[in-house]
Amino acid sequence: MTAIRSERFGAERGEAIEAEKSAQERRATEKLGDVERAVTAFEGEIREFVRRDVSGPRRALRTESDIQRDPVTENLGNLIKRVSSATMEEIDRVILELQGVRDMLRSEGDRVTREIAGYASLSHSAMTAMKVIGDSLTQWKSAPRSTQTPAE
Repeated sequence: MTAIRSERFGAERGEAIEAEKSAQERRATEKLGDVERAVTAFEGEIREFVRRDVSGPRRALRTESDIQRDPVTENLGNLIKRVSSATMEEIDRVILELQGVRDMLRSEGDRVTREIAGYASLSHSAMTAMKVIGDSLTQWKSAPRSTQTPAE
């Protein structure tokens, strides 16, 4: 009787595992289906957007002569020219100022370079002079002293 129960329990457990596996597979298939539907819907929205974006300007295109004859467009063009001319003048002024600053920085850089070279030369001369003085003192100290003392 115990053997029958363990076989029956094992069979029930195997069926439960199989049922769980098939339920997981169904859920995975449903998720894939949801993802595929979302991708398809998104692609459709992109296609529709592109169609609207491309077809819109084609209908709105006008010839250059139509634009030139339109007084509103002409007035708008004059307004844009006036506004942009002030902006362009400001940009030109800023460019000139920046060029002046660049020239000033270059001249200051040259001046600093010259001063550093002068300092290096002066430092080298000072070191040479100190070496000569040091050598002279060394020779003076090592020279034999005379036995005569200066007259008092």
